[in-house]
Amino acid sequence: MPTSRITARFDKVRAEGRAALVSYIMAGDPDLETSYKALCALRDNGADIIELGAPFTDPMADGPAIQRAGQRSLKAGTKLTDVLALAKRFREDDKDTPLILMGYANPVFHLGYGAFADAAADAGIDGTILVDLPPEEDHELREAYARHEISVIRLATPTTTDKRIAKVAEGASGFLYYVAVAGVTGSGSADPEDIREGVERARRVSGLPVCVGFGVRTGEQAAAMAAIADGVVVGSAFVDHVRTSLEAGTPDEIPSKIGALAAELSGALADTRRN
Repeated sequence: MPTSRITARFDKVRAEGRAALVSYIMAGDPDLETSYKALCALRDNGADIIELGAPFTDPMADGPAIQRAGQRSLKAGTKLTDVLALAKRFREDDKDTPLILMGYANPVFHLGYGAFADAAADAGIDGTILVDLPPEEDHELREAYARHEISVIRLATPTTTDKRIAKVAEGASGFLYYVAVAGVTGSGSADPEDIREGVERARRVSGLPVCVGFGVRTGEQAAAMAAIADGVVVGSAFVDHVRTSLEAGTPDEIPSKIGALAAELSGALADTRRN
């Protein structure tokens, strides 16, 4: 079952004494076939959990890199149903790697929460991060997800109060995504010591693993975040490889470049084993 797959992966990395590598790519950027090869490259090079972006026309939480990725994907005609089909294709050969769909609420609402939950479960989606759907408004979605044990993964930030953390944790499952810096994706990096207390509070209140993201681009940064977090999220750095390969006229190199970065990051996390 989906939530169990996420739990099993955190149990695995915990037993290995390291943090999980949570990677992100935009589905359909620059096309669905390349996205499929990129998914496989991430998995084959140490990504523990993969976030699969669904493009949206008004991506308010995304920085320039992921906004451009979404625009490329939309230009290629990618729809939410295509993202689910991509996940299902990946799941046919990979029964273990957790897949998280990350995007915005409008396309899910348009499809219908019940219909989306059924389709996501059929595609092998383990959880979703809908960045613009607050806890006060996701009850219907959670009810639909509960039938399939799909995780509702929520966001916390350094400015989230104790009272708000409790609300964020209510009904959440899988893990919490801790945004390390104020602003949009790719907007700089944080000092792990500056957010240590907030990460520990989020973990204590929720009882869930806490994954830290926003601004992590290198193995060195990932290793530093691994000292305080259960997982490290990297997105814009992967997406930038798509852009630079397209600009260089070498789109065939996208999966290998994404795989090489995943290997660097996973290697850095392995070198920071806590046992």
